[in-house]
Amino acid sequence: MSVLAFDIGAGSGRALLADIRDDRLVMKEVHRFDNTPVQISKRLQWDVHRLYYEVKQGILEAKKTGETLEALAIDTWAVDFGLIGSDGELLRSPYHYRDSHTDGVMEDFHQHVLSKRKIFDKTGIQFLPFNTIYQLHAMYQTKSPLFNEAEDLLLMPDLLRYFLTGVKKTEFTNATTTQLFNPVTMDWDEELVNAAGIDIDLFQEIAMPGTVIGELSASVCEELDVEPIPVIAAGEHDTASAVAGIPAMDQDFAYISCGTWSLMGTEVENPVINEKSFNWNFTNEGGVDDTFRLLKNIMGLWILEECKRIWEYEEPVDYNQLLKEAEDVESFQCFIDPDDFQFLHPTNMPQQIKQYCKDTNQVVPETRGEIIKCVLESLAFKYRYVFERTQSLAGTPFYGLHMVGGGIKNELLCQYTSNALGKPVWAGPIEGSAIGNIMVQLMAIGKVENLAQARLITLKTTEMQYYFPEEEKIWHRAYETFCGTIGVNNGEDLTV
Repeated sequence: MSVLAFDIGAGSGRALLADIRDDRLVMKEVHRFDNTPVQISKRLQWDVHRLYYEVKQGILEAKKTGETLEALAIDTWAVDFGLIGSDGELLRSPYHYRDSHTDGVMEDFHQHVLSKRKIFDKTGIQFLPFNTIYQLHAMYQTKSPLFNEAEDLLLMPDLLRYFLTGVKKTEFTNATTTQLFNPVTMDWDEELVNAAGIDIDLFQEIAMPGTVIGELSASVCEELDVEPIPVIAAGEHDTASAVAGIPAMDQDFAYISCGTWSLMGTEVENPVINEKSFNWNFTNEGGVDDTFRLLKNIMGLWILEECKRIWEYEEPVDYNQLLKEAEDVESFQCFIDPDDFQFLHPTNMPQQIKQYCKDTNQVVPETRGEIIKCVLESLAFKYRYVFERTQSLAGTPFYGLHMVGGGIKNELLCQYTSNALGKPVWAGPIEGSAIGNIMVQLMAIGKVENLAQARLITLKTTEMQYYFPEEEKIWHRAYETFCGTIGVNNGEDLTV
């Protein structure tokens, strides 16, 4: 008897079978697949039909093991969506959040429709140019004909779950990321929806994490030759699942889910919506087990991935070799702001890093090692910048930082993060989102009592790596230089 978790990220997805044995989580990956967007008519879109095919392949691979499936659940990235017509069919493949159709829309919306402060006071959500509210408003501005045909809006995990079950619902943690959800009323905010130019009737009833949404439809069961399997709403935003999968024993803890994006924050009982959180552009996203995630998005390993992609046009590039080259060059020669807008839609990431350093009157990195060193040190310092503000907003000191996700395989980044923070870093698990997905399913079917027990099981299961700060004074001085270089104020009130 097992549960099946689909953990689908912006670059790849996997299916894992899991169960609890002897107070430990036993997992087996049964399927892995690429998630490659496609360019159609100058628009970057998700190949959602391929993703659905891969989900069905994952169910078939699980079937081959002979395990009886008690449930399955899906987590994905946030904000992107599909529109369903009156015949129940998808009208168009969802746009990718990195597509340029939202360029300039957020600023125009704040200037001509609703102020940033009003939106934040209603939602508590960080301002990002690709948030669902701005994607929808971009369609409204261009008078998209899809709105004449659409009857339902489904976020990415909702969409895949709908294909499996025929049931249309939107899961809480993902709903909060849209910047259209009000955490006080715990429902869609009609004023915001109307301001975006959208009909409130497009939106679905909210399902909380752990809700049984339905079962595999008769047509899916017939196609795959399987029994009706319960389909559960996990923490369907992958970061919500990743946080649920953190093996934290303290009630107050800080985390960073480290992958293409880095998402740093803490768990809180209620959203933190005030002057500081607004000015610092923090977000209050829904969490598992009646929590909220106070956090901030940071451009993560995307920058390294893009550098590697460009270099591979010339020759094959080994990731570990790049890290070795970075270790061998001098520290603190130049810095970038990882969240500078030019790094969101890069044409040539190494060249754009060089240009940033030139424009800010720094030493310009020339070699691969110098560029990677610049990126890793800059990420570590940006982590400190956000860590200190997370502490201030939460009103509690954190004794260290939990790092989860694929990025923790980058041991140099983990060590640099500990150095920059001057605090220990506890790294693990790598499969944080998948584990959180699994734990929500196990709580839903009664095999795990609550989130505290789930985290204890994760701790017993995970082989943790520990990092402790080195050369703290040198790193502190370099941090001051970093803040000055990227133009942020390090003299703010950070009282905890």
